[in-house]
Amino acid sequence: MGQKTNPIVNRLGIIMGWQSSWCNNYRDRIQEDFKVRRYIEARFPKGIISRIFIERTLKFITITIRTSRPAIVIGKRGDEVDTVRKELKKLTRKEVQINISEVKRPELDATLVSKGLVRQLENRISYKKAIKLSILSAMRMNAQGIKIQMSGRLNGVEMARCESYKEGRISLGTFRADVDYHMEVAHTIYGSIGVKVWIMKGEVYGKRELSPFLEGGIIQKKQRNKSSFFRKKKL
Repeated sequence: MGQKTNPIVNRLGIIMGWQSSWCNNYRDRIQEDFKVRRYIEARFPKGIISRIFIERTLKFITITIRTSRPAIVIGKRGDEVDTVRKELKKLTRKEVQINISEVKRPELDATLVSKGLVRQLENRISYKKAIKLSILSAMRMNAQGIKIQMSGRLNGVEMARCESYKEGRISLGTFRADVDYHMEVAHTIYGSIGVKVWIMKGEVYGKRELSPFLEGGIIQKKQRNKSSFFRKKKL
């Protein structure tokens, strides 16, 4: 099952939390979330936004933007953030608060790695060279494993194919394995090329804060405690 499902969705409620936190009125809110994310992605340069977390109350929205370059998102004297806040207030008709979270190690973020590969493919850089550099950078940052898969007309050949490169280990069937995943599409002159990235950062033993708005929510334990990990939790 771990080979066929999205690794992030497969671990929701176990070691990973949701990127949107709200309830009821599903149709309107999921459509609004889509518009907010699309606006933020289009507002800033490609390849610097990792994830966008949205938390809602009745009349208030808190948006947390994870980025590798917070200075670009904040802007000079915070002008860029203020402009985005005003535009989102018009879009959602609610008070909006924006928090900026820095990705300290972008080499271990699957979203940033896949977007970087897409940007290189669109600039006609050799896909093998781009993949090898990404794998080398991730392993230098103490990643336990990384896998990159590309599908399409690689290097402009007539027949499309799929190639994957892997180093280390990727435990997709282990729920406690902290595996980051993202898929991106590169639009080249030859056609579309799909890029998938899996990065395994380690294994989570013990409790972990599921809220995506808190960084470093892992309670590390020296000894392995199976009973506390598999104990049924009240959500």
